[in-house]
Amino acid sequence: MATLKDELASLKIDPTERAGGRRGGWWIALALLLVAGLAGGGWYWSQQRLIVPVKTAAVVAQSKAGSGAGVVLNASGYVTARRRATVSSKVTGKVLEIFVEEGKTVKKGQVLARLDDSQIRAALDVARAQLAASERSAAEDEAKLKEAQLTLDRMSKLLSEKIVGKAEFDQAEASVESIKARIALAHQQVQVAESQVRARETDMTDMVVRAPFDGVAISKDAQPGEMISPVSAGGGFTRTGICTIVDMSSLEIEVDVNESYINRVHAGQRVEATLDAYPDWQIPSHVITTIPSADRQKATVKVRIGFDALEPRILPDMGVKVNFLHDETPQTQAQGPPHTIVPKAAIRSLDGRTVVFVVHEDRVERRAISVGSETNGQVEVLSGVSAGERVVTEAPGTLKDGDKVKVQ
Repeated sequence: MATLKDELASLKIDPTERAGGRRGGWWIALALLLVAGLAGGGWYWSQQRLIVPVKTAAVVAQSKAGSGAGVVLNASGYVTARRRATVSSKVTGKVLEIFVEEGKTVKKGQVLARLDDSQIRAALDVARAQLAASERSAAEDEAKLKEAQLTLDRMSKLLSEKIVGKAEFDQAEASVESIKARIALAHQQVQVAESQVRARETDMTDMVVRAPFDGVAISKDAQPGEMISPVSAGGGFTRTGICTIVDMSSLEIEVDVNESYINRVHAGQRVEATLDAYPDWQIPSHVITTIPSADRQKATVKVRIGFDALEPRILPDMGVKVNFLHDETPQTQAQGPPHTIVPKAAIRSLDGRTVVFVVHEDRVERRAISVGSETNGQVEVLSGVSAGERVVTEAPGTLKDGDKVKVQ
């Protein structure tokens, strides 16, 4: 029969079982932590995959005049510069130094580059030496002339006293005339030597390339050590220019207008220009003139358009669209009520309805809209959005209402 002591002893826990139990608990905790980490990582990864990259544009409110009301003709062209020059040297030579970089402003007469002038400098030294020699020769002949003139005077007195004959007098007189002729020749030689010096000095000046007018350098076409020539020498080893300079104050627009509609354009006509780089920026402009010549291949006439005011954002060779407007005053055109426009790329057709996706913070809202006319890639929105909101212009086709987005 078991005693009380035996029963108490049976209640003791074996130490090995206690240790094994603790080890088992740690493995269970570690497994739970691993599962929780994987679950959290999977959730975060799934959330990141749900973020849709999009591009947006602002909803803009414009007056009727700004949106194309009163437009008689549309055309497209490019920004051009009336004063643009590829600056080169007058002579062929090797470039030693260049003092211009792309995008830098230059002033008229500013030194842009220097060419190797060692040979020209040596030729200038020779010309100056020849000039000095000619001047000394002329001085020597003038001294001889004084001596011959004195001899002639004495011969004249002796002839009057019948001490010398007529032959000796004639010889002295011929000597004076001969020396005068040599002096005249020496003076001409001095003039020739002076011309040679001036020519060599001009050649020295040509070794320095200067800016022909105020402007901005848009390209750097040569490097120190390269050969440069005012004419193409063939091959790719000789440059024909140091840099290209553009006078930014001479920027204007050139467009080709179909000859069938050129009667709608006249000098002084108001124009609204829109750069492809800034589609929401309407630039007031005006027609300068119509070039009196047609292109028979394209059946177009070139029209020059000037900006009312230039801005740094306007750059040469930018693409531009223009609207030729009616001859109305800006105040009259601005009286129309403003309306809302969005880029055509923002408008979609889903489930038979015209919609846009409006961005609110980091999510999009699908919104039905009603649209009006379209002008130059901009669509008039009659209802559904307000000016200042941003709409999605580029996004995957799977974008839907409520999606989380990231604006690129």
